[in-house]
Amino acid sequence: MQYEPVIGLEVHAQLKTKSKIFCGCSTLFGQGPNSETCPVCIGMPGVLPVLNKTAMDFIIKTGLAMNCTVAPYSRFARKNYFYPDLPKGYQISQYELPVCQGGYVEVVVDGSVKRIGLTRIHLEEDAGKNLHEGIEGASHVDLNRTGVPLMEIVSEPDIRSASEAAEYMRKLRAILRYIDVCDGNMEEGSLRCDANVSVRPAGQKEFGTRAELKNMNSFKNVQKAIEYEIKRQIAIIEDGGRVVQETRLWDANQGITLSMRGKEEAHDYRYFPEPDLVPVEVSKEWLDDMRATMPELPDAKRERFAREYGIPDYDAMVLTESRALADYYEKAAKLSGAPKQASNWIMGDVLRELKNAGAEAEECPLEPERLAGMIKLIESGTISGKIAKTVFEEIYRSKKTADEVVAEKGLVQITDAGEIGKVIDEVMAANPQNVEQYRAGKTALLGFFVGQVMKKTGGKANPGLVNDLLRKKLA
Repeated sequence: MQYEPVIGLEVHAQLKTKSKIFCGCSTLFGQGPNSETCPVCIGMPGVLPVLNKTAMDFIIKTGLAMNCTVAPYSRFARKNYFYPDLPKGYQISQYELPVCQGGYVEVVVDGSVKRIGLTRIHLEEDAGKNLHEGIEGASHVDLNRTGVPLMEIVSEPDIRSASEAAEYMRKLRAILRYIDVCDGNMEEGSLRCDANVSVRPAGQKEFGTRAELKNMNSFKNVQKAIEYEIKRQIAIIEDGGRVVQETRLWDANQGITLSMRGKEEAHDYRYFPEPDLVPVEVSKEWLDDMRATMPELPDAKRERFAREYGIPDYDAMVLTESRALADYYEKAAKLSGAPKQASNWIMGDVLRELKNAGAEAEECPLEPERLAGMIKLIESGTISGKIAKTVFEEIYRSKKTADEVVAEKGLVQITDAGEIGKVIDEVMAANPQNVEQYRAGKTALLGFFVGQVMKKTGGKANPGLVNDLLRKKLA
């Protein structure tokens, strides 16, 4: 029997506010345990929360970017459960009246655009963190993260494969980083994902029993965990068993999901309206103000790059993966006057260097101005593409310009036909048998002669001119 996976993702994105959602404590990552806390975020008696307006600004921008309806009236709720990292015994979240409803995100799947619907996006506070490693006979609790503002982005069950889920996550991250509301750092927990996974016989309308997967801290792990869970559920059904509704943890070391607890339902949390916070009203003026701050989003930028700079769709897709990379490319393309050359160098050499260093585009040591300077030298024929590789290595690791490197190392391309002709004569005189074979019809030897000429000129000879002159002299 053929089975169809049905997947929905719940993505928690930490907002890039300087302070927490209901108090003035810092949201800075990596501080000493319990150093960024106050009576409000640790739930001392008698304290009152005050909503961080920037957190509201950020969720409104997110709703606009993801085609949601931004509610003119929303309300916070208490989500009640007991766990050591939740000092109040409840989490302030939203339930029946979230800030954003509906909406969608479009992803490219097997060359086609697929629209994945959103159920809602709501605001809530983060919980603390239990610490177990390196502690004998006890567990500790760090409450620094308590009260850090989160957006929960809940998708419809529209995703049909693990690779589709990973692509959806990448698209979400790109949008959140474009509008500068979340840094998207999955390793630090700024972007976290829970996946609801079920399978059903192909063609069946009813959903199967779902399992919720947690503890996936990379796109790769999201994909692997879902792939494993799909296979696990199919195997259970085919063995005559029944899939249990539960929460499961992804163990990346073993490559398996492990049962954690029974899956909670909404009624288990006994939601009720938060009495200490007034409802939030979003006026038309507020919405218009947020709309005015919206940047060009990834899809629009990709289409514009392909149209305006004449680069392939694939290039445009890669170059718009992050706002910083897109800005880098656009500046290099405009300054060099050679959009495709800029695309080639950035997608090849620049991204290779960044990947090797584990760095992002905004950390690139080679400014787009200096890259554009090198591309101009190629376009003008001052240096060849081969020489440019040497120049690139030098300018990437120093603050020198391409002009300075070319002058220091004497790397100017040889374009004098007489000078190149003399070198060709020397190469032909040194290889009489190859000359005879070429003239007897073995024209593939042209590559050998080109290589010898380039070797004798240190790669400085103009390759096009070398080819032309060789064909004439060997004829």
